[in-house]
Amino acid sequence: MGLSNKQLPKLGFLYLDYVLRFFDHSNFKGWPNKIETVTYHWKNDKDRFIKEVKRKKIDVLIGNIPATAYETFREIARALPHVRFIPSMDTQFSNKSKENVTRFAWKYDLPIPKTYVYYKHDNADKFLKKCKYPKIIKKSYGPSNYGGYFVHKVDSYKEARDLYDKKQYHPQYFQDFAPMEADIRVMLIGHKPVCAFWRRAPEGEWLTNTSQGGSMDYNDVPKNVLDLAVKVSKAAKAEYWACDVAYGIDGKVRILECATAFAAFPYIRDWIGQYMMWSLSEGRFRKPHAPMFNWEELGKLDSSILRTMRHIHFGSFNASYDGAYFGKKRKLFGDNEVYLHVLDNEYKMHDVKRRWSEEWPSEIYNYQDNFALKSSKKSSSKEEVSNEKNAPHPTKDESSESQSQESKITKEELSDFLTSVDGIGSKKVNKIVEHFGNVDEVVGVLHQNTSVLTEVKGITKKLASKVEKAWKKLLK
Repeated sequence: MGLSNKQLPKLGFLYLDYVLRFFDHSNFKGWPNKIETVTYHWKNDKDRFIKEVKRKKIDVLIGNIPATAYETFREIARALPHVRFIPSMDTQFSNKSKENVTRFAWKYDLPIPKTYVYYKHDNADKFLKKCKYPKIIKKSYGPSNYGGYFVHKVDSYKEARDLYDKKQYHPQYFQDFAPMEADIRVMLIGHKPVCAFWRRAPEGEWLTNTSQGGSMDYNDVPKNVLDLAVKVSKAAKAEYWACDVAYGIDGKVRILECATAFAAFPYIRDWIGQYMMWSLSEGRFRKPHAPMFNWEELGKLDSSILRTMRHIHFGSFNASYDGAYFGKKRKLFGDNEVYLHVLDNEYKMHDVKRRWSEEWPSEIYNYQDNFALKSSKKSSSKEEVSNEKNAPHPTKDESSESQSQESKITKEELSDFLTSVDGIGSKKVNKIVEHFGNVDEVVGVLHQNTSVLTEVKGITKKLASKVEKAWKKLLK
């Protein structure tokens, strides 16, 4: 079963100078072929980086992109259509900024605190003068966007005005303050929760970050929190993912943050590596088994031990040899008491496949650059203003508007194009769409690498080549 050594894709680690490395070779223990490394050196390094990836014949580039390099790597990914990025650039959309997390949540109707994003600072000021307090003000973009150090609670207009005058955050991003009991970090691999823990604020404080003095515990993470995290991971089509979920005193759960860039114990990174090896080898390597609520058992260990533990393996439930423990272990979960091993069937680890279409194209969603600040020519002061009169409305969900701006191809139009190629009929068109999931994914394949069409039964290399020529002619 699975691919031979020669059939395996060529892997590469994507590194960046001055950025902590999420993966290394030890996370891919047992991979038989050489794993390349390619390091991006910032500034004007894009062309050299692309050439090195091509020279090393890398098929899969693995690694997170920091916020300040995200748009550059959008361009790099387009220049390397044959290369699969893990996580994909679309999955990493939320890594770039808190604003992107908000737009992602708006599109998929995910619960978040009421959020306001202003690029026109004078409009923000008018709103802040009349709104109700307290508000949470956050720095949306930047390389140091973690640990709670750029999150502020303000109780009046004066506090908000003083903060913005001092920090000069752009855009002006703030949320309604929703009092919470604690927040919960959930880490997922293939949409399956593999670790979850509560983070509680010190007495008299409101920030829960452990770097700010918050405490952690692993017990009794609620079902609605895990279900929400799974829903968010699936919406992001994420190979691996983390969600911070606020557990409100009103009983509601809300997404605070979500991204592929997060602090993870070494054994979690090992599990992600094993998961990728299993997925990319078409089942040749063992899929990691992380039983539900394993974190409660591991959480009994001192955190200093968890920070050094490597290559942890759990056996899957089998009544013939471990039924005495796992077969009888029950837990109150949701409204019912359930056997723990049953939950592994409810929360499965899915094989996340490559996406070919672009969900968050920079031409539409790169608000940071499209509506950047620049010095006002009418004033000699250092005050900055938005460079675009039509900056986006503060709380509008722009997903519907964005769809209308993209050049969408219907299934009928795709069918007309494909059937114009000698050798492709309507049955093959249906097979192609069914194989890749939807029309957008097929269009992505046509844009990036038509040879992938040979995965569909009945599509030969010669036929795929004909499609490529016809597509290029159509685009012209």
